[in-house]
Amino acid sequence: MTATIVAPATTVARRTARPIPLTRLVMVELRKMFTTRSGFWLLVSIAVLSLIATASVVVFAPDSDVTYESFARASGFPMSVILPMMAILAVTSEWSQRSGLTTFTLVPNRRRVIDAKAIATLLVGLGSVAIAFAAGAVGNVAGSALAGVDTVWNVSASMALQVTLGNLVGMAVGFALGVVLRNSPAAIVSYFVVSLVMPGILGLLAQVRSWFEDLQPWIDWNETQVALFEGATNTVREWAMLGSTTMIWIVAPVVVGMLFLRRSEVR
Repeated sequence: MTATIVAPATTVARRTARPIPLTRLVMVELRKMFTTRSGFWLLVSIAVLSLIATASVVVFAPDSDVTYESFARASGFPMSVILPMMAILAVTSEWSQRSGLTTFTLVPNRRRVIDAKAIATLLVGLGSVAIAFAAGAVGNVAGSALAGVDTVWNVSASMALQVTLGNLVGMAVGFALGVVLRNSPAAIVSYFVVSLVMPGILGLLAQVRSWFEDLQPWIDWNETQVALFEGATNTVREWAMLGSTTMIWIVAPVVVGMLFLRRSEVR
């Protein structure tokens, strides 16, 4: 008769993997925006064009226009065009550079990746606007000294906040188009269509259809963005218009894009 030796049962402790912190995901997305060639040169172009715009005000503007508002607008204009492109590329890079399979394998929850991209885009936007205001301040001091006029600081805190919000709205529209289309060329072309072509179409429709004239400000995001850049969004009705265009052009596209993104195949 043989004895059967049974090995003692051993309990294997399983360690549950902790999700990657959102702060780390944001840092990764920020690094992507700075280290890729497209993102790097877009950031460089913001700095270079802001300096050129500031110098142009010093050289060409009459003495009466040598004010902080003139310099801030000049240095901020390139950003209103470039920042949405950065927002688009921040989203579409996973598909255009075919890195999505790696990213979504490491972070299966795709919503967390998009959240990190949104936060990183917001931080870059705030930093870029701060640089524009700083460049405008330096240009205002130097320009007034060269022109021999008093230094005029005619940008209020309310106007500065509205200009900042206007730039962030433009970035958010680009970000929403990136989430919906997930293709860099298509999203960039679509952005220029909705920012340059669509306002003209809506304005023409408002001229030929009287019932649409009152409706246009509630659906034309470009009109509400211009009002922010001019610091003219003051009444409750104007803020309600901004909320309406934000829901139409930013919130709704992001929600729809996220629904498709969760079900799309990543290669």
